[in-house]
Amino acid sequence: MTSSQDKLFAELSSDIEVFAFDERVSRVFADMIRRSVPGYASVVAMTAVLAAEYVQAGSRVYDLGCSLGTGLIAIHDRLTQSCELIGIDNSAAMIEACEQNFVTLFDKAGSNKAGVTRLLICEDISEVDIRDASMVIMNYTLQFIAPEKRLALLQKIYAGMRPGGVLVLSEKLIFADPDTDTLLTKLYYDFKKHNGYSELEISQKRQALENVLIPETHQAHVERLSQAGFEQITNWFQCLNFHSFVAFKPKRKR
Repeated sequence: MTSSQDKLFAELSSDIEVFAFDERVSRVFADMIRRSVPGYASVVAMTAVLAAEYVQAGSRVYDLGCSLGTGLIAIHDRLTQSCELIGIDNSAAMIEACEQNFVTLFDKAGSNKAGVTRLLICEDISEVDIRDASMVIMNYTLQFIAPEKRLALLQKIYAGMRPGGVLVLSEKLIFADPDTDTLLTKLYYDFKKHNGYSELEISQKRQALENVLIPETHQAHVERLSQAGFEQITNWFQCLNFHSFVAFKPKRKR
């Protein structure tokens, strides 16, 4: 999956456009994620490990906000059981890039696995049906959904999962303690500077994401997941202010 270098906010602009996952972003997204989301590669790799453990034969795996398909591709590499991989994104540019990445990595190489199929859908994840899922992934996606719609989405995901299914939810967090929040925000900006972003790029992207990416606290996520019905809610990964949770739909009682 090749990517151009992210220079979208390198030039001073007097009119910062609202951030959108359009064609411009899709072209640089792999580079943007690598340099902007600490621990992203570890989250993707561990998602594939979780898939090998928890994906049930004949079920579906949904990646909601699949972008370039990195998570689904990692899962495809690890799976030994039959299933359907379903990637959903409301950006046509991302879905097109995701399909091309699958074609390049698997179809042309003739390495598609027997019993593993894929379906990529360009649609709002709030509108799509979830059915027969043993795994649902939302890597840095819920933060772009309006807060008042988040519980309903999680309830829909829960209802569409098989008993014993797992949800992987990765998010950027804010912290109730102001000192902690200030420290981790500073360290995050230092991380971006270390990866080559200038003060101007960091500032302008922050403006573009204002009121688009709305983070919440750890407690808010746990309470909502529990309200939706999930159990064994565990924060399995943290790097600075980026966290990843696993949450399970209980198995049927005997």
